Amino acid sequence: MAARNPFLLQLAALILGLAAAFGPQARAADLVASGPRHGLSMFGDLKYGPDFKQFDYVNPNAPKGGDVKLAAIGNFDNLNPHILKGIPAEGLGLTADTLLRSSDDEAFAEYGLIAERVEVAPDHGSVIFTLRAEARWHDKSPITVADVIFSFETLKEKGHPIFRAYYADVMTVEKAGTRKVRFRFRNGDNRELPLILGQMPIVSKAYYTKVDFEKTALEPPLGSGPYRVESVDPGRAIVYARVADYWGKDLPVNRGKFNADRIRYDYYRDTVVAVEAFKAGEYDLRMENVSKNWATAYDFPALKDGYVKKVEIPHEIPTGMQCFAFNARRAIFKDPRIRQALTQVFDFEWTNRSLFYGAYARTRSYFSNSELASRGLPSAAELKVLAPFRGRVPEAVFTQSYAPPKTDGTGNIRKNLRAAFALLKEAGWVVRDKVLVNEASGEPFTFEIMLIDPSFERVVLPYVRNLKRLGIEVRVRTVDPSQYQNRLNEFDFDMVVAGFGQSLSPGNEQRGYWSSAAAATPGSRNLVGIADPVVDELIELLINAPDRASLIARTRALDRVLLWGHYVVPHWYIQHFRVLYWDRFGRPAKPPKYALGFNDWWIDPEKDARLRVFRNQPSQP
Repeated sequence: MAARNPFLLQLAALILGLAAAFGPQARAADLVASGPRHGLSMFGDLKYGPDFKQFDYVNPNAPKGGDVKLAAIGNFDNLNPHILKGIPAEGLGLTADTLLRSSDDEAFAEYGLIAERVEVAPDHGSVIFTLRAEARWHDKSPITVADVIFSFETLKEKGHPIFRAYYADVMTVEKAGTRKVRFRFRNGDNRELPLILGQMPIVSKAYYTKVDFEKTALEPPLGSGPYRVESVDPGRAIVYARVADYWGKDLPVNRGKFNADRIRYDYYRDTVVAVEAFKAGEYDLRMENVSKNWATAYDFPALKDGYVKKVEIPHEIPTGMQCFAFNARRAIFKDPRIRQALTQVFDFEWTNRSLFYGAYARTRSYFSNSELASRGLPSAAELKVLAPFRGRVPEAVFTQSYAPPKTDGTGNIRKNLRAAFALLKEAGWVVRDKVLVNEASGEPFTFEIMLIDPSFERVVLPYVRNLKRLGIEVRVRTVDPSQYQNRLNEFDFDMVVAGFGQSLSPGNEQRGYWSSAAAATPGSRNLVGIADPVVDELIELLINAPDRASLIARTRALDRVLLWGHYVVPHWYIQHFRVLYWDRFGRPAKPPKYALGFNDWWIDPEKDARLRVFRNQPSQP
């Protein structure tokens, strides 16, 4: 969802630890409570020892230099990515360091960045971060314990609502030494909190003493990361310049990364324009999410001649849930039978064959492409988790394996229509004069699907036609990014296309996705408006899982309850990145399994020179 806050999505991805499949696991208590360490892992030993030189997936000798151009969609009006107001510019995460940095080839593991050491108390009730003496802001002033305390308190009080959800179990923060800061927790049950705090963005207390944190601004804030904002063309472009004397450039977590001298994001109105701009050489790399484009839009000379590379890069990232999301706050969608009925007539098989060239698999879980996804009937461990909720959740949770409705792919959905009509009738809706109306009030069934990307209309319109066969009148409205963002923040929509990313170590972020508190918090990720005490209790059980086995059972139990609530119409997923890039880059021989890792690429001088010769050739008639 391009209009969501890009920095916060990046932060959420880091916090979630978009991560790997686990091998045999020990209890978290045995792994993170062993005195000061150079890193932390949620489950499993750290891959890299205290003397590691760099991550395995980087080239430590990658050359520095060159300018890179990337693309963004829509516009921006804010350079403070930590608040709800405004649309932040792409790439702002490059300017700000965190206490720890995630590894892209481990399951939720983090290593020292601003903090050189981290120590979790034996009872898991607190964590101490020891800051590096050399850590500096871009103005050369030191990053201090006061900055860390200020960052936590300000983000929680004045920042985007996502921070309040993530830090809900942190009770206090205090100075514990010249370079030490201690966070105390509500209890020792939430094993994820030290890692979540490790990814907290650190902001300058001195800077925000002079500047209002809560206001949108186009003045670059004081940063500490490998890049600083060099120039801003409001709403059109932003340029980041590599900090030559960046304080952390030689740290193991940074070696081989952040190689370009400049990174420029140019903004385009929509993806149609962006595709043509890429083919014209206006920017360097494109992640393609539209199967039709991938299959048909890039038949152009530069690709045929090898100056553009078109590659599928496998990954092992859990794919979560992409879907049509109902806004269950709306009276028309409160009844789960109605939501189930509308799910019946989304013809994925026809869509996949006719529009996607058979590229996708159907999503069947909120934790798809991972061992956390529920499958088959509940295991004994899952039944033990679910047993206390019997009578408060659909009985199907205990007796059936969830599967989204299926068709034969021909476009003939009569069986699905009959099932949908039966559910709608049961919920009090009937067809009169080819219009679905409420049997008691005569009110017609009509709603709006709000989009930000017009390219998705080709998916939505066939679904709308099927809904019309039920007598439902649906409006499709594509709005500009600012309006889209504002309406999402206020939950002012009927249905949207949504994505809920997951990891193999789910935890606190589930509150932001599904909890009753988040449902009532403007700007939260609970777009659906789920406000179910059972879901709230399952989230807390998941967060407080004492070991890997119980985490799996509790996550699968939550998955089943969400699926049988029929809150979304599941879409599809794919297990590789579809990437096009102009052939001027070098790439690590061993890329990370859990990220694209573009910041690990570098400009290859020979390839770059060859490409310049090609681009300088006169156009052929």
